[in-house]
Amino acid sequence: MTTALPPLPLDGDAALLRVRPVDGDADEVVAVEMPIALTVNGISQAVMLGTPLDLEDFALGFALSEGWLAHAGELLDVDIDDSRADGIELALRITAAREQGLKLRRRQLAGRTGCGLCGLESLADFHALRPARLAPPTLPHGALARAAAALPQAQQLNARCGGLHAAAWCAVDGTLQFVREDIGRHNALDKLIGARARAIRGGAAAEGFVMMSSRASHELVHKAAMAGIGVLACVSAPSSLAIATAQGLGVQLWAFVREARATRYA
Repeated sequence: MTTALPPLPLDGDAALLRVRPVDGDADEVVAVEMPIALTVNGISQAVMLGTPLDLEDFALGFALSEGWLAHAGELLDVDIDDSRADGIELALRITAAREQGLKLRRRQLAGRTGCGLCGLESLADFHALRPARLAPPTLPHGALARAAAALPQAQQLNARCGGLHAAAWCAVDGTLQFVREDIGRHNALDKLIGARARAIRGGAAAEGFVMMSSRASHELVHKAAMAGIGVLACVSAPSSLAIATAQGLGVQLWAFVREARATRYA
């Protein structure tokens, strides 16, 4: 058992918390994990467990990767209610046209930092979630190694607590453009998808790839494909379903991208 102390001030974000171990005499830093509820035009859609950081990016990225939105322009605004004692609520307001489409397949899901299929009700629902096949960009030699080498230094929050995953958007040559962190690897990717969508709307170049600090799961591959991302690289191992999904969707999947090694599986 630990004793929670006030959140550490970190650029105004409460992503980290000081705790005192029962058998220790000094504080440690841990990542904050809390329920984050998402509503769309007043209707509850999902509750995820995540880190309260970059929440507007998370709302947009989650909506895009789950197929709630077809593009970022369908999200009108996000209201963040952090006054509740039981968690945070992200109230998304979307266009009326998109709301009608969402009502046709309203989904209730309970998220977690582990694995899952976001509340799908049947195997048929799972196999029906198939985005268009992609055409990945060609990466020059050394791009993956450059991204893998830069990722640890870019994980500023993880450096303080050791408990957060990171997803980085990289230029084709492997240069890191921006990074998002979360206690859940899927949440980190959703945040990155949201940040990338905003960058594209602002005129930034869309070509590049994702580098992640985690293993490669089906959910990560599928989210990348839903966002139109053609290359996914992970520092750890892939699962069999991740490989099969990447092959089916045309996602270029790399795993074990670390220590001068990179293995392509799709």
